[in-house]
Amino acid sequence: MPSLITQVKSKLFIHSSRTSLHALDGAYASLLHGRSLDFEDLRKYEYGDQVRDIDWRATARLGTPLVKRHRAMRMHTILFVVDTGRSMAALAHDERSKKDLAILATGVLGVLALRHGDDFSVVYGDADRVRRRAPGRSEGALEHALRTIDQAIDASTAPSDRDALLSFVTRTISRRMIVVVISDEAPVTAGTERMLRRLRVQHDVLWLTVRDADPVLDHSTATVRADVDSMWEVPDFVQGDLDIVRELTAQTEADAAHLAEVLKRLEISHSVLSGQDDAVTQLLKLLASRRYGGATSASAAGGSPSPSKGRRSDARL
Repeated sequence: MPSLITQVKSKLFIHSSRTSLHALDGAYASLLHGRSLDFEDLRKYEYGDQVRDIDWRATARLGTPLVKRHRAMRMHTILFVVDTGRSMAALAHDERSKKDLAILATGVLGVLALRHGDDFSVVYGDADRVRRRAPGRSEGALEHALRTIDQAIDASTAPSDRDALLSFVTRTISRRMIVVVISDEAPVTAGTERMLRRLRVQHDVLWLTVRDADPVLDHSTATVRADVDSMWEVPDFVQGDLDIVRELTAQTEADAAHLAEVLKRLEISHSVLSGQDDAVTQLLKLLASRRYGGATSASAAGGSPSPSKGRRSDARL
């Protein structure tokens, strides 16, 4: 089996060729800010900031209180929470494997973690079982983690259970980490929101949505599309039915808007990954927006969704 981390690196450095490595370093180092001698930037004073962090010269010059932020020098632990249930064996919006897209996203952020000497760990599973890999800090460990995700999705016979993954993290992990949730477009439940609220108190959370393939296309096709959970085949005659496409689009947009509203309210950074060709670009944009304090909504990071309907939209050719 070809090296997965080599494939990830090839995509990462191709897409980042117009950005220096130092810029990538800075984007990632700014995921969390801490006290050190390495100056990061200035921002407006907010209630609760330490008086000793105020930059009095800049404050006098601009006429508004400004505080210094310093780059965190401490080591971080990145926890990838990856859905490896049956739905991740389906197709992504680019008509390629959702599994490969999830592996690419994990690998890109994993490589950046290694560049800073950070630990990473992986929590993965489905409705039957949730497991966690031991922390690692080497390319060999990352390769094993990516292969674990690959094999877990291939072997899974149980449906996805995102809430079970989040519950596992809230119950078993108390040390502060950067938690990266990688899931598909399954609708957000009240339980999901409740656990995210608990996670946000303890951890810095990022959410990556892997977009589903369209179960019904806006044109006719001779290809059979089937749901990976029920194996129900989408009838050929509905392909190209614009009324059905519009109905599915409206439902998907409503689900996406609800997710974006929940994540925005909880101040959780969010990006939507539609396919492998633009995944690295979207991830770098997400890191850059976190670095400069910009909004990180689903629409800003990854565009509007397309016709799909949670788990029932999972389709393969």
